[in-house]
Amino acid sequence: MKATLFAALAILLSIASPAFAAAGTQGHSGILVWAFIGFFALIVVAQLVPAFVILFAAVKGLFQGREASEIKVRNH
Repeated sequence: MKATLFAALAILLSIASPAFAAAGTQGHSGILVWAFIGFFALIVVAQLVPAFVILFAAVKGLFQGREASEIKVRNH
């Protein structure tokens, strides 16, 4: 039993050892990777612009005077 467990562990470690052969990565990204990242950055920025416009309008409405924000209704 002990010999079988030791043999199985040795086989497992010998199979897994080539995974440690690549010590580091190259780190060279191609133009398609940068275009992909840029495209999603453009999407994020395009969604942030209306969000900030709505946020500033809400803050402006919050601090605006009460009289200016009321809607006057005519009596018929």
